[in-house]
Amino acid sequence: MNIRHHLDDATLLVYAAGSLSEGMSLLVASHIDRCAHCQVRVRQAEAVGGALLEELTPVALAPDALDQVLALLETDAGVPQARTPRPAVLDADIPAPLAQYLKKPLDELDWRTLVPGVRQLDLRLGGPGATRLLRIAPGLSVPHHSHRGNELTLILRGSYSDELGRFQAGDVADLDEQISHQPISDSGEDCICLIATDAPLRFSGLMGRLVQPFIGL
Repeated sequence: MNIRHHLDDATLLVYAAGSLSEGMSLLVASHIDRCAHCQVRVRQAEAVGGALLEELTPVALAPDALDQVLALLETDAGVPQARTPRPAVLDADIPAPLAQYLKKPLDELDWRTLVPGVRQLDLRLGGPGATRLLRIAPGLSVPHHSHRGNELTLILRGSYSDELGRFQAGDVADLDEQISHQPISDSGEDCICLIATDAPLRFSGLMGRLVQPFIGL
């Protein structure tokens, strides 16, 4: 897989610190699963976090801290959890972290039509923003928009082009409120992507504003 678009350093640092939302963490983990370059970078981010922790001033423990730990060991909370087995490969286009959520190949998911040629699947993860799969037929586009916060997009199948370049399977677009764009599905097959946002998008045209309540982004 020839991946050309990667995650920003800031995103990897926040991911390594465990501070991303569930949806964004899922998308980042799914990209890292396929990207050797970002696997190295996230280990570097984890090392930076560890070094920062070592520089923190030690804080005294509560007098009963040991008793609390021993009490946990006597409950289910102290029992090691079994490792979640790596899911069987149901679809080569689905990274392993995402496969745990979908349980089905991409073509067998319960896609909901938004407008002709554009379908979506809401992962319903809760929390701020939204996490969805979007399926766009060849030649169609998402309405032109900017962002009120951050938007991560991971291409699973097909490709799209926008003002920032061409994004193919494995590529990730890591965007903030300074970016506006209009992705257009530009290959001979549907463009299927995982999208995670932490705030609603800002559509610039009338059509985009009309469909936004149905898109949920």
